[in-house]
Amino acid sequence: MTDIAITSAVRSNLNALQSASSLISGVQEKLATGKKVNSALDNPNSFFTAKGLENRANDLATLLDDQGQSIQTLKAADKGIGAIGELVDAAKAKANQALQTSSISEREQFSKEYNELLTQIEDIAKDSSYKGKNLLGGTGNDLNVTFNEDGSSDLDISAVDYTDTSNAKGLNLSDLNSSTGGTNSISLNNDGATGDPALTGSQLVTLDDAFSAGDTLTITNTAGEETTFTITETTTVTELNTAISNSSTDTSSSVGSGAINITSSDNAVQIKSDNSAFNGGNTLQVGTLGSFGSDSDIESTLSSLKSAQDTLRAQASTFGTNLSIVQNREDFTKALINTLEEGAGKLTLADTNQEGANLLALQTQQQLASTSLSLASQASQNVLRLIG
Repeated sequence: MTDIAITSAVRSNLNALQSASSLISGVQEKLATGKKVNSALDNPNSFFTAKGLENRANDLATLLDDQGQSIQTLKAADKGIGAIGELVDAAKAKANQALQTSSISEREQFSKEYNELLTQIEDIAKDSSYKGKNLLGGTGNDLNVTFNEDGSSDLDISAVDYTDTSNAKGLNLSDLNSSTGGTNSISLNNDGATGDPALTGSQLVTLDDAFSAGDTLTITNTAGEETTFTITETTTVTELNTAISNSSTDTSSSVGSGAINITSSDNAVQIKSDNSAFNGGNTLQVGTLGSFGSDSDIESTLSSLKSAQDTLRAQASTFGTNLSIVQNREDFTKALINTLEEGAGKLTLADTNQEGANLLALQTQQQLASTSLSLASQASQNVLRLIG
């Protein structure tokens, strides 16, 4: 194909028009994308520098999600510790209530309620998980929070085990023992006899100096059943035996040689008399009282509860510190991501006001080039008029 001859004036205006069109295309791309650097061809240094900044911002954004989830895990553990602390306070109140009463049945009831509170503590600890991670769940629940893209900056958060209150490394609170039944006996002897002093069933209990007419015996057990029996001048050993045997459904007794043998199958039983000579001045006990059976046992439990409270408060403080660290790093990471993105933007983002002005100027230049091209072509057309 032979070259088309174009006059110098036309060619000059054509080049100007093509140049304006190319520039307009470039400006329109900047306005459409909002970037002045869209590829390495535009500005290799700015493009690759901005790409590196954007890549780091993206890596940190991924870590930011993990940090947010770690914060929620810590919050779940903190809520669990708060709830457990309230239950420990309630258990402490039960122990104090038990300390303020001498009733073995009330103490037994407080003991059962105390154990139920420990069960609830364990349940709360088990339920304090977030997305399968439980900082109150012990082994396998440690949490690691990464703060930078290469993993060189992180925080290890150790889990504690409150799912078993008896764990010595945790709260170290054991369930209280319940009372149990057992056997004991009341010795009955004729203190004034010269021969065999052992009393039999038909003999009067007042022959034993431990009993006098008008004495009142109080028979109680840890199930809350209570019976009183008054000794009279005519009370026999058999009648006393019957009163003891009928005092509760799980208590039985029998008359032996010089004694009433008492058996309790499930509950501990206590027999008290207002006569100081009875049982050497002591309460007769059948079976074993539970862990709240004595004041010293209750005091020991209160001491354990105080230690548990201290443990909870210390752990809450530790988790609080960890939470503050992670939240601080989360805020820092957000700020750093913004800084990186802002830096990348300064290298690549276009000034839309400037580019809009450039587009308007180029469009004007394009129109002028088109007009100039038209005028230049008219000069060539004048030759046709001469020929005509």
